[in-house]
Amino acid sequence: MINYNGEILASDTNLSNDNRAFLYGDGIFETLKIVNNKILFFEDHYFRLMASMRIVRMQIPNNFTLEYIEEQILNTAKANNCSNSARIRFTVFRNEGGFYLPQTRTISFVIQSSPISEVKYFFSDASYEVDLYKDFFISKQLLSTLKTTNKMINITGSIFADENDLQNCILMNNDKNVVESLNGNLFMLLENKLITPSIDQGCLNGIMRKQILQIARKIETIEVFEGIISPFDLQKADELFITNSIVGIQPITKFRKKEYKTEISNELVTHLNALI
Repeated sequence: MINYNGEILASDTNLSNDNRAFLYGDGIFETLKIVNNKILFFEDHYFRLMASMRIVRMQIPNNFTLEYIEEQILNTAKANNCSNSARIRFTVFRNEGGFYLPQTRTISFVIQSSPISEVKYFFSDASYEVDLYKDFFISKQLLSTLKTTNKMINITGSIFADENDLQNCILMNNDKNVVESLNGNLFMLLENKLITPSIDQGCLNGIMRKQILQIARKIETIEVFEGIISPFDLQKADELFITNSIVGIQPITKFRKKEYKTEISNELVTHLNALI
């Protein structure tokens, strides 16, 4: 199928007015990166998708194998002439509109691909200012760790950031502890300790988060922790950075009056690129 932007989409169904992802946010998605016709960290993405579908009680088709999904994604990127370097969104949604109770547990999917210029992950120490977003909070629950199609907090937070000339915002949970940024997981370097919010705080179970934790644990000069970060800790930190599958690592240079270094971010980007 073809959308209004002229992109060729791979799908096993036509999008319609009874699309439950549109009507109720009844969908799961993965954002992936292709480099040289290879999907980066694909097994991790695939197993997270399968786990997420089970958690929300979607019926997983028998043909939804790792090989099948990989083939569909690569074929879509090829059709859009972006096999060398592409951003992929793989969205799964439950069939049939109805009301809150779905008429079926079966699913459909749609794949969108668009070219991106960066093949390797790029380190930038350009000005990147953030602040806390306090209008809404993330719940400390399992659903918050999934990539669902309900992202209203991220949307309203992005509007807040734009209206206040910020590059991003930091989200908090109901305990007023730091959870993540609008578009990725958050890491904080405090002296020789690299800390990221633990999954039980409600943060996204990010694929790039997993890669950075694995890389950082091999660096002898730092200790790695998953735990609780309070907003007050941010003022004491030496470095802050955001991780996601497309950008890799985005250093934060300023939070309110506090300015940060970027040395560990630069080192981690080098190690990350060595993996690909």
